[in-house]
Amino acid sequence: MAVYTDVTDEALFAFLAQYDLGAVLSFKGIAEGVENSNFLLHCEAGRFILTLYEKRVNPDDLPFFLGLMEHLAEHDLSCPLPVKRRDGTALGALAGRPAAIITFLDGVSVRKPDARHCAETGRALAQMHLAGHGFGLSRPNALSLEHWPALFEASRARADDVAEGLGLEIECELEALQRLWPCDLPPGVIHADLFPDNVFFIGPKLSGLIDFYFACNDALAYDLAICLNAWCFEPDGAFNATKGRALLQGYQSLRPLEVEERDALPVLARGAAMRFLLTRLYDWLNVPPGALVKPKNPLEYLDKLRFHQTIDHAGEYGLDI
Repeated sequence: MAVYTDVTDEALFAFLAQYDLGAVLSFKGIAEGVENSNFLLHCEAGRFILTLYEKRVNPDDLPFFLGLMEHLAEHDLSCPLPVKRRDGTALGALAGRPAAIITFLDGVSVRKPDARHCAETGRALAQMHLAGHGFGLSRPNALSLEHWPALFEASRARADDVAEGLGLEIECELEALQRLWPCDLPPGVIHADLFPDNVFFIGPKLSGLIDFYFACNDALAYDLAICLNAWCFEPDGAFNATKGRALLQGYQSLRPLEVEERDALPVLARGAAMRFLLTRLYDWLNVPPGALVKPKNPLEYLDKLRFHQTIDHAGEYGLDI
C-alpha cells in the first residue's frame, strides 16, 4: 500500500455520500506498499480501507479483483470484502481515480515470521487455490515471463546505477528463464503477492489474507515459489530451510504438489525472484515526486535469484519427496 494521490475533504465527503457508513471519525494515508493509494478510514459504521487505483492498474481488471474477494469469502477464506454503495455497486471514482472501500480485517502482519507462521501461510495459500476453482472471471498475469523483457527495458539504461553489472546479469538470466520455463503446470487463480504484510495473524493463528490486486490466473506452483521468496529468507539473505519445509508442508496438507510441480519449483523460484527484482528496480528508479511511498531495495531479490540458481531439486527447499 502507499499514497500517490491526495484526497481533499470535500472530495472525500462527496464520495462517502454514496455509502451508508455514517460520519467520518478519522482518515489517514497508509505508506506501506507500492501499487495503489490507500487510506485508513474510520466511520461510525466501523473501520475500512479506502483504495484509489493508480495508473498501473487497469480499470478493466477491477471487477476481477473485487469479485474474487467475494468469491473467496463465500468459500470460507478469510479476506476483506468490497463495501457496496447505495446503488449496489462496489466501484466509484475519487480524485480522478477509480476507488473502492474494503472492509477492515482484524489482525497484524508479522515482521519476523517463524516456521509456524510459514506453515499457516502455506495452508492458507492452498486453501485459496482450492477456493478459486469455479470463479467465473479470469485475468492473465500481466507480470508473467513474457512481460519481463519489456519491464527490464524500462530500467535497463540505469540498471548499473543500482549495482555494477546488474543490466548484463538480468539480461542473461532472462534468456535462461525463457529456455527453462515449465509449461502445462496445473493452473488456477493465484494471489501473486502473498508477502508477510499481506497476511494477518491474531496471536499464532492466521486471521486472513489481504491485497488481491495482483491476483490472476497462472501456474499454482508459481504462487508457492513467490511465497518461498517472501517468507523463507532471513534478514541476512540466508535461506531458512526450516521455514521452507514448514511452508511447503502447510501447503501440501491441503493440496499435494504434482511431480511436475515439484520438479519445476527451482526454476519457478528463480522466475519469482526475477519478477520482483524487475518491478522493484523500476520502482526504485521511478519514485513519483512527493509520493508517500517507500520503494523497496531490488538487490534483495538479486541475492535471492542467485541463491535459486544454485538449487538442483525441490528437496533443497525442505520439500519432502
